[in-house]
Amino acid sequence: MAETKAKTVKAKAKAAPAATTAAVSGAKRPHKRSMVGTVVSDKMEKTCVVRVERQVREGMYGKYITKANKFKAHNEGNRAKAGDLVRIIESRPLSREKRWAVEQIIRAASSELLHKA
Repeated sequence: MAETKAKTVKAKAKAAPAATTAAVSGAKRPHKRSMVGTVVSDKMEKTCVVRVERQVREGMYGKYITKANKFKAHNEGNRAKAGDLVRIIESRPLSREKRWAVEQIIRAASSELLHKA
């Protein structure tokens, strides 16, 4: 009789829910992806287009090719200007094409470079 009580106590202890890893580690939300790119256009209200470049190794010859993608990012207060180097992070969908937000302006564009173009 004592053996069966001990088994049921152990079974109940196993069935009890353990603390989740998120609660233990203190993590509130998952890590958001971030990318660094150059602002190509800032002509929209609260939105800028950021060009992110990456290098990919070509399959046959092993040569590195530069590929680029453009992302529309939320630019609160229109702080980022064309030519700036910015960091963008993932966000909730803000419009049909806007799923990124400008987190930080890493380097502002120099005015001399903009006037030459």
